Order: sequence, then structure tokens, then C-alpha cells
Amino acid sequence: MNKEMQKTLYKALDTIASSEFKDPRELFKTVIGALIKDAKYSVTGGRIWKLDKKERAYVIVYQSGKVKRIAKDFRLKIDENEIFEKIAEERTIIATEINNDLIEKGIFRYSASGFGKKIKINNKYYYQYLLALSSDHITKEFKYLLNVVATLLTAKLKESELVSKTDTLLHDIDKAKRLQASLLPEHEYYFHDYCIYGVTVPATTFGGDFYDYLKIGEGEERLGIAVGDAASKGMDAAAEAMYISGAIRMASYFQIKISPFMSRLNHLVNQIFSDDRFTSLFYGELSDDSRGLFLYANAGHNPPLMLKSNGKFKWLEVSGPLLGPAPVAKYETLSVEFSPGDVLVIYSDGIVETANDKFQFFGENRLKRTVRKYSNLSPKMLALAILEEVEKFATPKSKYQDDKTLVIIKRRKGET
Repeated sequence: MNKEMQKTLYKALDTIASSEFKDPRELFKTVIGALIKDAKYSVTGGRIWKLDKKERAYVIVYQSGKVKRIAKDFRLKIDENEIFEKIAEERTIIATEINNDLIEKGIFRYSASGFGKKIKINNKYYYQYLLALSSDHITKEFKYLLNVVATLLTAKLKESELVSKTDTLLHDIDKAKRLQASLLPEHEYYFHDYCIYGVTVPATTFGGDFYDYLKIGEGEERLGIAVGDAASKGMDAAAEAMYISGAIRMASYFQIKISPFMSRLNHLVNQIFSDDRFTSLFYGELSDDSRGLFLYANAGHNPPLMLKSNGKFKWLEVSGPLLGPAPVAKYETLSVEFSPGDVLVIYSDGIVETANDKFQFFGENRLKRTVRKYSNLSPKMLALAILEEVEKFATPKSKYQDDKTLVIIKRRKGET
């Protein structure tokens, strides 16, 4: 997914996640309206279907766009099309319409994403709702975006059904907070000619950000570095972060190659956590290679920023979607070489999306200027300088406050 698409995705996430809705219809109207409005996707119409268990069929509950209206008594029988089972497995599919009644309405090429609860009918599972969009230009990248939109729709529906619990057990919260902190590695770490420093600052009592250093191989000739951000905040995000961090540690013992490791981890997150959970993850491996080879995969995480010793910047772009929404996603393993003096800044969105009282984000450009200004410092002092710049820029009342995590890697000069 390219950088422009990633920013569009983050914008879509923020719009849905930060808004409040009186009822599901208002939520459906907002989401479909936003997708139709965005000219990049050429969406001509959108529909929400709801599963009627008794009728064993999906019924239309909301529709919008330029296509002809579907009658309220129209039914999509689940027994007449295996595509509904496929949606339950993959969440989002892209297909050509075969129902003559819908073709007459102007629906030809479409995507369908499942969201809400999964309902069991005759030992088969089906999503409670389907989000269907009509377009002649539905791409693979758009499919990834719809997976995340469906995840957030599930979260918003669940949020509207939950009754907030007012009784808080402070003692248990304090114990859980200490447990979470104990799982993080030591801030400063040395590996061959690399110096590494990591720090996380949670926005609330519990944080969804995590990082870890992982010794790999019998001779510990490789070092895995993971930085992740579990969606949302609070105990749910913290629990997901701790689970994924533990799974990464366990996988490091088996020395699985990065791409299959990320695919298996993604499938695990999809299976273990509910449909409203997802996580971004950057994972890379340093080695004792004299060229400074660094292999990595980026699952929807903010692209880390590398400042080369020649003064040029390089972004380590996304190589696969967020963990969770798309169970069969693939992840490409990419590489970059560390020259002596190079600095890599891995960060969570709480760094660049911190806002001031003018509703401006700290942003990537300020991050670049800060890294360049303090690049001669040690990773520890550089990390603290970045956090200080972010705190000075921010306003405490900003709704964009989030967990802030930094892991900085520097290859020391004078080494070969």
C-alpha cells in the first residue's frame, strides 16, 4: 500500500472511530457517503444488507448512490450462493454480479465486506451485516481499506451495544499496569556495532503500543526488533498488545522467515481477537552482516524514517496490510542497508499525530527536522529530544493524543 493510500486509510479510520452516531442507520449513511464522495474509488452506489436468520437471507436496510433502488422485500438467499460463506472466511471479496434483478438495477462489478457479529446457521457462519459497493475500479488496495472499514463498523456497532461499567478495581488495574511495563525490554541495547534505544509513553493508564528486542539463532547472530500499535486504548488494547508481543517472542525461537511469520501472525490475530480488533506492526532483523543488511516487513505501521550518513532521508514503506482484518493477507520482506552513522527512527502514530491548539499535527516534516537537528546524539538522547519536541508542540486538550513509542537504531561510526 503506497503512502497516499495509507494516509487515506488513516483518515477514514479517524472519521469513523472518532464520531458518535445516534443509531446504526446514521453510521451506515456516514460511511457509505464518505466512500461515494471520494473520487479515487469511483463508487457509484453502496448498500447495507442485514442477515435475517429465520428467512435465511440478507435483506436491504440501507442504500445510497446513483444505482436504482432495490425493493425492501428483495432477498438474497444464503443457500443460493456460496459467496456468503466466502465473505465469512475472507471478510472482503470482489466479484461480478450474477443476480439478474441486481444487474437490472445497474450493479455489475462490486465489493462486499462482512461486519458485525458472526451468526451460525446449520453449522456455517455468516456475517450479521454486509457492506456492498458498486464500482468499475475496485482495486486490491481498496479491498484492504474495506477490510479495515468493516472492522471499525463492527467496533462501532459493539460500542453502541455495550453498557459502560462504572466499578473499577484500582488494585487490579495497578497490577496490570505493572505487568505490562515489566514485559517491555530494557530501554538501551547494544548489538554488534548497533546501539538501540526504545521507549513508550502511554496516553492513558494502559497503552496499546509495544516494542521488543528478540535474540535469534543459537549464536544470537540476529536481533529482531518489533514495534506495534494495537487499535484503540485501555485494557483491550493493552491485552492485545501483550498477546501479540508474547506470540512474537515465541515465534523467534523457531527462526521463521519474516514473510511467513507475518502471515501466520496475521491469521492468529484474526482468529483470536474479535472482528473489531487490529494491530499495526513493524518487524525487522539486524544481523552481524558487514554490509549492515536489515530485513523487515511493515504491516500497516507508520513508515520508519532513516537518516543516511550522507544526509538523505529514506522511508521504510508498508509491505502488507494491518494485522487482523484480512486473514489471508500476504507480507513482502524488504531490505535496507545500514551504513556507519545511519539512524533509523521507528515510531507510532502518537508521535506524528500529536496536535496543537491550532489543530495542526506534529507531522512527518517536523519529525524529519528534529531527527536531522539531533542526529549526532546517541539513540537515547535523540529519542528524548523527539519526545520533548512533541510535548512542547502539543496541547493537553487535543483529542488526537495517543500512545507515543520510539525505537531508534544507530550504526556506530568507525565500524565495518
